[in-house]
Amino acid sequence: MNSNATRKQLLLLAVIVVSGVFYVGVGAVRNDNTSAPTTSVAATSTTAVVVTTTTPVLDLIGEDPASSEPCTIPMKALRPGTSGKNVLCLQQALVKNNYLEKVTGTYDVGTQVAVTALQTKKDLFVDGIAGRETALALGIWPDENLLVVRTPPPAQGAKDSLGFLLSSVASTGASAPALPANSGSGRRLVFERAGQRVWAVDKNNEIIRSWLVSGSKYNNETPGTHQVYSRSEITTAWNGRAFLKKMVRWLKTAIGAIGFHQIPVHRSDNTVYQTEAELGTRLSGGCQRQAKLDADFLWSFAKIGTPVVVL
Repeated sequence: MNSNATRKQLLLLAVIVVSGVFYVGVGAVRNDNTSAPTTSVAATSTTAVVVTTTTPVLDLIGEDPASSEPCTIPMKALRPGTSGKNVLCLQQALVKNNYLEKVTGTYDVGTQVAVTALQTKKDLFVDGIAGRETALALGIWPDENLLVVRTPPPAQGAKDSLGFLLSSVASTGASAPALPANSGSGRRLVFERAGQRVWAVDKNNEIIRSWLVSGSKYNNETPGTHQVYSRSEITTAWNGRAFLKKMVRWLKTAIGAIGFHQIPVHRSDNTVYQTEAELGTRLSGGCQRQAKLDADFLWSFAKIGTPVVVL
């Protein structure tokens, strides 16, 4: 065998060996579209081989844990024994403010103790229940101003359908905000706490008059259907510091009655507790404060036994 033939045989053998190695490399690649990482081999017209590794992207389950969107709770009190996302929101705020160590999603004993500690420190009413004042202190109460509808002041001398003069925060008929859903039927008063608004409704479900009030800062206005049970032309607050004119009571509590009355005045100097322009803001300890003209109307409308629907 001459030297040229020998060189040709050696060259052919080298090609066979390289081809076999390439085949084994390609055959070893796993690419079955599963969640496991895959290795791919790409061949070009040159002798270079490019190898890339792809790591699968995991799907997020539920909320993004990196989200820092602040939470709020609905406009109602959270009590021991309850659970869910609103309790989680409360507990997160308590942890952030160093009143609680961990989040469980259940209003347990630890949460009640933490709420009581907050209420004590902030000089709030201490009951271990996370209501409006507690939620405000933690920054998780909704912006109440967004729920208060302020109608344009009526024209001078404007009256409602019963002939009573309208106050600066009152409206009547079609110009009044619509009645809330599930607010009863027949002749009644409707008080919506979230919007700090009252409606006087006739037996045909027509709005006689609607106006803003300043209701309670606390959780003592019990929702449901009540009745006017007592009235006084003038009385004093439970602490004896204020005169309350045209008091129309619809709820009894442990420390006194709750009802509608004219904006109170200080007994000490006869000055008012607030202005008419401040109506629509929760400022009282329980009752619903009204402008004088609205108190005059309600005194005439709400006799003993008049239903009061509180939402």
